[in-house]
Formats: sequence, structure tokens, C-alpha cells
Amino acid sequence: MAEKKFKAKVNGNTVKFGAKGYSIAPGTAKGDSYCARSAGIKKCAKPPCANDLSRQAWGCVGKKSVKSAAKKFKRN
Repeated sequence: MAEKKFKAKVNGNTVKFGAKGYSIAPGTAKGDSYCARSAGIKKCAKPPCANDLSRQAWGCVGKKSVKSAAKKFKRN
């Protein structure tokens, strides 16, 4: 399994997400593109899953990335 950049403790479980080597830039065109793509990903059975956490890190509000909505996570 590939190395992940961030981790979050959720309901006693550790969820790892985000590819190492890539940067997160909320509130930019790059962020808007990511949010639009990830909005179409099917929801997981036991939320929050990696996609939900990545969308929080990017500050996704619908299909737009908003810098003020971005959440910081602990690096791996």
C-alpha cells in the first residue's frame, strides 16, 4: 500500500489519506478541480472515509474549494 500523508483518529480507528508528494491548495483553481472530481465519488459504508477527510482538508463546499473551510490534519 502506498504511503499516506495525513492521518485522523475517527471513532477509535485511524484513517490514513492523501498521497505523499502532493500539496493541498484550498481556495485555488486546483482545489476547485479536486472538489468537483471528488464530489462524484460514492459515499462509503462507515463514514467518514478517506474521501470525506480529504474533502475537509481541501475545504470543499459542494464543488468549490474554500480556504476558510479547510481543516488541518496531523501529518503522518
